[in-house]
Amino acid sequence: MLGFLTARQAGLDDPLRLRRAESTRRVLGLTLNPDRDVDRIHANGVNAIDIDAIEGRYMLSGGADGVIVVYDLENYSGKPQYTCRAVCTVGRSSRYVHKFSVETVQWYPYDTGMFVSSSFDKTMKVWDTETLKPAEVFEFEDTVYSHHLSPIARKHSLVAVGTKSPKIQLCDLKSGSKIHVLQGHRGEVLSVRWSPRYEHILASASADSMVKVWDVRRAAGSLFTLDQHNGDKSKAASEAVNTAHNGRVNGLCFTGDGLHLLTTGTDDRMRLWNSGTGENTLVNYGKVCNDSRKRLQFTVSRGCSPEFVFVPCGSSVAVYALHTGEMITLLRGHYNNVDCCEFHPDYQELYSGGKDCNILAWIPVLREADLDQDSNGENKGAAGQTSLNSAFQDAWSSDED
Repeated sequence: MLGFLTARQAGLDDPLRLRRAESTRRVLGLTLNPDRDVDRIHANGVNAIDIDAIEGRYMLSGGADGVIVVYDLENYSGKPQYTCRAVCTVGRSSRYVHKFSVETVQWYPYDTGMFVSSSFDKTMKVWDTETLKPAEVFEFEDTVYSHHLSPIARKHSLVAVGTKSPKIQLCDLKSGSKIHVLQGHRGEVLSVRWSPRYEHILASASADSMVKVWDVRRAAGSLFTLDQHNGDKSKAASEAVNTAHNGRVNGLCFTGDGLHLLTTGTDDRMRLWNSGTGENTLVNYGKVCNDSRKRLQFTVSRGCSPEFVFVPCGSSVAVYALHTGEMITLLRGHYNNVDCCEFHPDYQELYSGGKDCNILAWIPVLREADLDQDSNGENKGAAGQTSLNSAFQDAWSSDED
């Protein structure tokens, strides 16, 4: 680390290099923090969580009980031990509460004064955070599995919605109406995600084993359908049989730069794709356990080198190296299946929610408690045990020039 500081001071290194190195070290040191709790409000499983991108302070959660909770992640006590309190709740006593399970929650990307939720009760609601009343309600003919607002859009205010119907609905927040339908899937649409790089590019995952990438400005069909076998994209007829997985595709996640797309399926596989060409990069992540019948919320780190993927895997969260497929570690702490996880890029923290009704906070170990040098020069953990995982070794220490 001293070597990084010296090189930065001398102008030999890009300042971002030190930041990436420290962010990576923090992610590799993630552990369940015994000093930080999150208020347990949900009476049933936690299906979705989201952290606001403006302040990085407020977290949303949506549960199988139909309840929506807003948490404040800030620590005002000045003490290391504290609880992230629920600021407000849309509970069962509210006349506006969702009747059935809330499947997706998302902050409006530019302002914490608004958030959007969708539910199995066939509605998507746009909420005013101050009043906790819906400013707009979109009703659908089928169960809603997923929705997503673009994190970068300036020229449109569309919300993509995936339902039990094979058609993807595009809803306009400005007009309050459903303005367009994307057709091409043959099964229920389990997940939809806008690209963080191009505001008109949308990806969709379906129970028909297909993942399609769309340009919503085009009236025609999708740009391409992902093919796990990297078939010849010039043969348009073959698109009808292209499959991304050998089962239901229930998870989608773009990398932070939008250059790659990750998908998960009930064939217990996770795949990394070039989002521009649709090419399968053939990274082997091994068996990624996935028996969820609905959307699986997983996430990718940001600001690290290399980047990491956090995937719910049974009652644990599996951490993989994005481009090599190596499984770094399993984060264990939940008592039942994990359904969602969200990465906090400002502090390199991870929050996960599961069927045990808990939201757990995974926090980086402080450097002082992370590694000590024993008398033989071996790296030892805080508990005094020799560290065996090479991924945890400090590759940027000052003794390497």
